[in-house]
Amino acid sequence: MSVSLTAGLASWAASPGLDEAPADLLPVIRGGFIDTLACLLSGRAEPVTRAALALVAGRTAAAPAHALLGEQRLEPAAAAFVNAVSAHALDFDDMALNGHPSVVLVPALLAAAEPLAVDDRRLLLAYLVGYEVWAELAGREPDALHGKGWHPTSVIGTVAAAAAVAHLRSLDAAATANALGIAASMACGLMGNFGSMTKPLHAGWAAGHALEAVELAALGVTASADVLESRTGFLMAFSPAGRAERGPWQVPGTLRMRQSGLSIKKYPVCYASHRVIDGVLDLRAAHRAAPADVREVVATISDVNARILHCHRPADALQAKFSLEFACAVALCEGGVGLREVTVAQLERADVQDLMARVRIDTVPAGCPIEPSFALHDRVALHLHDGRVLDSGPIRFASGHVQNPLAAGQLRTKFLGCVAEPERTRAERLLAALEAVGNAARPSLIDAVKAFGAAAI
Repeated sequence: MSVSLTAGLASWAASPGLDEAPADLLPVIRGGFIDTLACLLSGRAEPVTRAALALVAGRTAAAPAHALLGEQRLEPAAAAFVNAVSAHALDFDDMALNGHPSVVLVPALLAAAEPLAVDDRRLLLAYLVGYEVWAELAGREPDALHGKGWHPTSVIGTVAAAAAVAHLRSLDAAATANALGIAASMACGLMGNFGSMTKPLHAGWAAGHALEAVELAALGVTASADVLESRTGFLMAFSPAGRAERGPWQVPGTLRMRQSGLSIKKYPVCYASHRVIDGVLDLRAAHRAAPADVREVVATISDVNARILHCHRPADALQAKFSLEFACAVALCEGGVGLREVTVAQLERADVQDLMARVRIDTVPAGCPIEPSFALHDRVALHLHDGRVLDSGPIRFASGHVQNPLAAGQLRTKFLGCVAEPERTRAERLLAALEAVGNAARPSLIDAVKAFGAAAI
């Protein structure tokens, strides 16, 4: 028997019919925790992270949750907020379902789990619940939310994380439905703030609001029983063309994580540019193309992604993350796009600036059935002064995409590359614990995170 979307999702989130996350999905979930904590560590010193911490520093009543993997404690919603901001500050966190699931789910769950002393099996299953709710809501919208100016990570992430935290806290179906409804009214995030310090706040608000929604529901606050599917509800409000599927809930035949997985970002810039970066780097390596040889770079991407990459003449490193011109130029000049390359110093280089002016962006309609804001293929061509044209050919999936995964060991390299040398030893211990999550004989994930902070004293 089918039931309404809100009631069905809430009932499933409260009791998904699983005692633990299936063994075949543990590597995916582990990867989400490893990647998110790597990005959290790399973003701790960013101005927006420090501002977020200053905003909530006084919220220390009971203070059971650690902030920024250090010894400072905050109340859980504040800790989730700060940790998610840090993990999204450099735009380096994983991708799936046309958003960044782990950057919302992991900080929300860690902050909620710490005072509860839950075991890892329950923590990992709660992540899976949040991911599956995210997949259900994203799958009901045929048009990219980016096309209307919404940031899916914070819009869908708020509700999905509320489902995950409600499961972690063992709320019943009725209270979970209220938590989803409360979270639906807290969802927010405008694409117009991409390239500014506000974008990382989107992830922070989603994680923090999720905990607040669950706490309000636990205190007896109610929400409309059909808030997700009603004509004036969540799906219709955020649907670019009003075509969202609002029909009844039916339990999927298979878990969506098996189909969509997680894509790990190789470059700390907007994911919309990653295919083109791959193409530029491959052409540079294959043909030894030097910046001085290039008359023009022509990148072909979707019209939706072109709107996302709106910073054509970036003024700082945040804007540079949303500039395809910068991505192409620094890739050609440096042969890599990493944390060391995405800086103001690189942006201000004369050769980078000169090459940026020679990047042209052509667009085609979005039409990828897997990544809705993308074209089916991207492409890049280097037009050289000697008349040759070096063409990447169609680029289907970026490096790190679930269909084109990173090579073995690259996630470990990314994690350790996100910490300074003085922290490397304890970072290696934390990474070892993360890599063992889901095995019985090892310290809990929460204990490993606490140990990382305690070792800094």
